[in-house]
Amino acid sequence: MPQLKAKSLEMRTPQATKTAVLVIGGAEDKVHGRDILRTFFGRAGASKAYITIIPSASREPAIIGGRYIRIFEEMGAEKVEILDIREREQCEASQIKASLEACSGVFLTGGDQLRLCGVLADTPVMDIVRQRVRAGELTLAGTSAGAAVMGHHMIAGGGSGETPNRSLVDMATGLGFIPEVIVDQHFHNRNRMGRLISAIAAHPDRLGIGIDEDTCAVFERDGWLQVMGKGSVTIVDPTELTHTNEPHVGANEPLTVHNLRLHILSYGDRFHLYQRTVLPAVHRISS
Repeated sequence: MPQLKAKSLEMRTPQATKTAVLVIGGAEDKVHGRDILRTFFGRAGASKAYITIIPSASREPAIIGGRYIRIFEEMGAEKVEILDIREREQCEASQIKASLEACSGVFLTGGDQLRLCGVLADTPVMDIVRQRVRAGELTLAGTSAGAAVMGHHMIAGGGSGETPNRSLVDMATGLGFIPEVIVDQHFHNRNRMGRLISAIAAHPDRLGIGIDEDTCAVFERDGWLQVMGKGSVTIVDPTELTHTNEPHVGANEPLTVHNLRLHILSYGDRFHLYQRTVLPAVHRISS
């Protein structure tokens, strides 16, 4: 019976689509197995990959961009380049737009998500990337700040380790690649459950995604996300929320949030973004 159950679950497991959006919680392994970065490299075309690194979130774009260039060149990518975009005017440059029209993978580095959005939001650069991601022509990855910008609503900053309250989280507008979600990164490592719940209380039409360090939520084009890496992905689902006092209390008062659904997913687990269903990893089904 256990074998039959595992086989039936395997048959229901969706097959990976070619391109994907990789949302990484930060501090991904860059030295040893590099599993998350290798997955991005493979999805971007492996030995035929043409990868562009966008380090606009970083205060040291040349240094952080250079680190990823070395990694992907060591893996064997055909071409890797930095698009060192520091000013919005650069997003009009024909050379930058041509690179983004031709590449097979875009990697958004860590840093400051407000800086990243300030430079890239509502520019021809983002129009090209968004259009190519939607068409399944491009694999996109973002780590840390590059992960925070994935939703329409973005956590721009805030506290940690506190009771949920309105002052705990600062919200801004993200880049909207996956508009249905609000992402928080370095999640359990920096004790950010309270601020993600605070964000969801303010935006209960969205789905909260908390991603640990060296952990990745791989969003497939068929609506499934799959977890990889060493930590967990926390899903805060307000679909069945019955009450919150968020609109009626002061900024520092504790929030009431009734009937949230919580999922903690680890390696191989899947969650469907639209059906809101969970599929456990096959290898852990034992009875």
